[in-house]
Amino acid sequence: MSENAVWSNLSALAALAGVMAYALFGGADFGGGVWDLFACGERKRDQRLAIQRAMGPVWEANHVWLILVIVVLFTCFPRGYAALGIALFIPFHLALLGIMLRGASFVFRSYQSRQKDAAAETSAWGIVFGVASIISPVLLGIAFGVVTEGSIRVLDGEVVFLRDDVWVSPYCLANGLLALSTCAYLAAVYLTNETEGPLREDFRWRAIFAGMSTALLALVVLVLAWSQAKSFFDRLLTWRTLPIVLVGIGCFAGSAWAMVDRRFALARAFAAGEIVLLLLGWAVAQYPYLVYPDVPFHDVAAPVATLRFVVLSLPVGAAMIGPSLWFLMKAFKAK
Repeated sequence: MSENAVWSNLSALAALAGVMAYALFGGADFGGGVWDLFACGERKRDQRLAIQRAMGPVWEANHVWLILVIVVLFTCFPRGYAALGIALFIPFHLALLGIMLRGASFVFRSYQSRQKDAAAETSAWGIVFGVASIISPVLLGIAFGVVTEGSIRVLDGEVVFLRDDVWVSPYCLANGLLALSTCAYLAAVYLTNETEGPLREDFRWRAIFAGMSTALLALVVLVLAWSQAKSFFDRLLTWRTLPIVLVGIGCFAGSAWAMVDRRFALARAFAAGEIVLLLLGWAVAQYPYLVYPDVPFHDVAAPVATLRFVVLSLPVGAAMIGPSLWFLMKAFKAK
């Protein structure tokens, strides 16, 4: 393997690690906004306060992982990033708009009145927060579907779509709904570890409901992938990818069992493992393409000196960001 291939592989692994971290933490934040919007029952106020306490310390810090992915892509794979940036311009910018609306509405709702715990009350800013929490993961899921479907082509340096309705194909829309359901599931599982008593039971039932919808939507996505994203579906069934996907499915089943049996810490560990393994399976199936089938990331990698600098600087950044996030959680979540 050439030096360029080694460093481009390491750069791609760094971007994948950022995607995994964003799915685990940022995805749960999106899901928290979903459950905030659909808070109901006699403990509606307590549910929103629990979500606020869980998200409060890191409600925007989790987007650092998205920034990491973007920086690694445009630094290490500039031509590939340009192709993705052109192809995904509309959904990605709408998703970013949703992220900004989430952040602004979360703050405005908290200070909309002098009443203590005003964020627990139903309000216009609370609705904006919840709706934006739905829109962003759906759009990111649709973008994921477009990339894996093979509808983006880069021909003679020009980005073209194979169909005019690429964003609203059944496969892409199903991926958007699956991303939303997965975020809701993660948030509910995490919140069972943040609450106690009847409030914990509220989120337990939400986790069970979201888990069933996630399993159903995953099945729909697989069926649609077989018919509309055949090349990606076939790569999922190869010897190097299928074991990873099966173990990920096993983690999902373990998380569901642990949630039904009220083993909340175990459910959280299994849910996190499921996300990591399924994203790893996608990455292995996608390898070596950044945009299938025209853009192998080795062909669009930056010079080796740039790749080496980025890869070697990431541990330094992690050594600063990791303890900072830990201290943030320790300081603000202490009782």
